[in-house]
Amino acid sequence: MSAQTLPSSTHLIQVQPARGRARRSPAARIVFGIPYAVLTTALAIMFLYPLIWTAVSSVAPRAGTSQPEGWGFGNYTALANYQAGIWVYLGNSTFVALLTVLLTLVVSTLGGYAFARFSFPGKNLLFLTVLAILMVPYTTLLIPLYVILNAVGLSNSLVGVAIVLTMFQLPFSMFMMRISFESVPRELDEAALVDGATTFGALRLVLLPAVKPGLITVGMFAFLAAWNDFMAPLILITDTNRMTLPLAVSNLRVQVQGVIDYGATEAGVVVLALPCIVLFLVLQRHYVRGFMSGAFKG
Repeated sequence: MSAQTLPSSTHLIQVQPARGRARRSPAARIVFGIPYAVLTTALAIMFLYPLIWTAVSSVAPRAGTSQPEGWGFGNYTALANYQAGIWVYLGNSTFVALLTVLLTLVVSTLGGYAFARFSFPGKNLLFLTVLAILMVPYTTLLIPLYVILNAVGLSNSLVGVAIVLTMFQLPFSMFMMRISFESVPRELDEAALVDGATTFGALRLVLLPAVKPGLITVGMFAFLAAWNDFMAPLILITDTNRMTLPLAVSNLRVQVQGVIDYGATEAGVVVLALPCIVLFLVLQRHYVRGFMSGAFKG
């Protein structure tokens, strides 16, 4: 009897995975796929249309702009020659953005590592205090921060702007890095410590490669926030040669007698958007993985 039931049991074991691998028929995939394709295409068009319209309008002829007749780059020429020149403002924005990214990554990585791997009195209270910065309106702190920066000699300074922007990036960045480190098994860094590595050695050699998606996500968010920020440079910068590109484009927008130069404004928007678009397209895979880190930690 047992000899007869064994093949039957084996047969059941072999058939069951085959049922689990059953897939929809091609017709069913088409039926379910068409609404998804239509929805995603509509969303893509809805989000891309303003950017495409702005890019086309920046080179299209329009009365009252630097490109009154024919298609061309007159608006970009006006933007490039505005006051100190677009290269000065691009350099200022690049410096502020890169310094903000560097400071944010260093502070949030060390802080996230400490919150994820060490136990100390008041750890959760301190972490909640850091997150509480998110509940404070951004603009309400700019005037007090201006007074503090003026007292330490960093007013009207691109370094001061980067420090302020870093402060407002830290709550999200610290949270991201903490969950990124917590998603890495403790056995990895403990094995490195057993092999003789120091705490910072384990962080540098073992943990940082494991949390690379989280680092890229934090760095990307910091770059986008610093590159596009308008309020902090507006309050903290008084020298026209130290303006960032968003502030320069805003000043260029209003010309003589309050007439708005839409062509130059659209050219400025295109120049501002291009680095963000390229950066996202290059890093989008790591960006998504960074948000997923810690999602399945259990």
